[in-house]
Amino acid sequence: QVQLVESGGGLVQAGGSLRLSCAASGRTFSHYAMAWFRQAPGKEREFVAATSFRGGSTYYADSVRGRFTIDRDNAKNTLYLQMNSLKPEDTAVYYCAKSGKAFSSPRTTLGEYDSWGQGTQVTVSS
Repeated sequence: QVQLVESGGGLVQAGGSLRLSCAASGRTFSHYAMAWFRQAPGKEREFVAATSFRGGSTYYADSVRGRFTIDRDNAKNTLYLQMNSLKPEDTAVYYCAKSGKAFSSPRTTLGEYDSWGQGTQVTVSS
């Protein structure tokens, strides 16, 4: 069972940047598509970005496209999310997630992911 641990969250002013990291245990990190989701207070968890198992393909929610970049370092078993031009509406707990099926294309729905980190809080002040 892969374990995922997020880090890098914090408090930032609008327009600022943060880089989230997600460290994965195990030897099969490179076999799985990975994604970031987020959940704001009182709202459902929503898709943010996903990357294929080799990192060659990426997908973004419309709300973050052009501001956020997802990437991965399979040699380090780590997933990243670079967040630029942050807005107050980006405030949420951010979760990384592992696809439930090896070598599959990344998906945008929660049900396609079977391992989740504990989350890291991102707060953007106006």
